[in-house]
Amino acid sequence: MALMHILLLVGIGLLVGFIGTLIGAGGGFILVPVLLILYPALKPDEITSISLGVVFLNATSGSIAYSKMKRIDYRSALIFAAATLPGAIMGALFTSFIPRETFNIILGFLLLVISIFLLLKPDYKSKISQGQKQGAVHRTLTDAKGETYQFSFNLWTGIIISFFVGYLSSLLGIGGGIIHVPALTALLNFPIHIATATSHFILAVMALAGTIVHIYQGHLNNTWPTMLLIGGGVIVGAQFGAFFSHRVKPVVIIRALAIALLVVGVRIIFM
Repeated sequence: MALMHILLLVGIGLLVGFIGTLIGAGGGFILVPVLLILYPALKPDEITSISLGVVFLNATSGSIAYSKMKRIDYRSALIFAAATLPGAIMGALFTSFIPRETFNIILGFLLLVISIFLLLKPDYKSKISQGQKQGAVHRTLTDAKGETYQFSFNLWTGIIISFFVGYLSSLLGIGGGIIHVPALTALLNFPIHIATATSHFILAVMALAGTIVHIYQGHLNNTWPTMLLIGGGVIVGAQFGAFFSHRVKPVVIIRALAIALLVVGVRIIFM
């Protein structure tokens, strides 16, 4: 592998790690389109196996940083992570049956739908009063800087959402954060900074499950050097993303995510 190609892959990893951790999305929504462009001959199962492996490294590195900030809702994260596992395993198994052209179209339109949703409703704020209903789960978290977050949500709604997030993210290799973060903020009332940190922890568990399935099926046999080079950059980039996350306003994070998804979605559909 040429030196310039190695540096390119590491650089891609740095960018994916930084942006993915900043918005709690794992970075797969950036990496998969890039891989589709760089490696037009690779099959969807090989693309998703590389991406999920990188997402696992990114999410693990980011989760360590977010843990130090005390922004992860571990009680919710463990439940939602368990709910993603069946879907993640199913998605990894079904990827092999999707033709490359169909894969591109499905991923592209999914990114466009999420982007439009975020642009129409970018300002997510915790509304505690909405969660004070019978059967709701209540959370109070204080981060390392002393800021306290209070929010409430329906646990079963989160479990159902997490299952489908696990399936779609593993099927397409996008990590799931681009779906989970909007769902946690818009549907489950999570404050954006808690949502990004908690989503990252969930991603680490889910991506590991999907990666193990891909390894078992042999999808990484010929592509593991690419995954490790990008993964090395991702680990470093994730630390920078977590560091800058509390310096960026929530609405900026959401709008940046939406614009990125819109551009990438259009590019994939018409590539």
